[in-house]
Amino acid sequence: MAKIKSAITCLLRVTALAATICATIVMAVAHDSAYVFNLKFVAKYNNSPSFIYFVIANAIVSLYTIVVLLLPCKSLLWRLMLVMDTVMTVLLTSSFSAAMAIGYVGKKGNSHAGWLPICGQVPKFCDQTRGALISGFAATILYLMLVFYSLHPALSPLFCIKEEATS
Repeated sequence: MAKIKSAITCLLRVTALAATICATIVMAVAHDSAYVFNLKFVAKYNNSPSFIYFVIANAIVSLYTIVVLLLPCKSLLWRLMLVMDTVMTVLLTSSFSAAMAIGYVGKKGNSHAGWLPICGQVPKFCDQTRGALISGFAATILYLMLVFYSLHPALSPLFCIKEEATS
């Protein structure tokens, strides 16, 4: 049973690592340019603090996952994994939410604030951003699954009903 749990945990971590690396790379190379009234308009991820936060958060989670995958099984640091996995899940969730909000404004605009949508002018940038956000969402879900999977053995004794022995 311990080997199955270890294999599932490793599979979730490797898949989450792939998703965070993809999200980081795709967002970091996202760029496009367009001409508006004879002025060149360049759209890059580093034009938005939310996209920068998304890239940095996914890079941090990627590095953390690599360190965890290289950690020896007998290390005492494994006791901190549930807490650190929860922190990484919160970091991924917050960065995804911030980037998704900016992505939505870029796609739909905001008529109340007078912000126009930009995806019509820079479709390549919007497509790359969409791909990074999908990968970031997948990483967030995978880390959430990892937290729940790790949390189950920790909480199961609390909910276990012991039957009294009848004599």
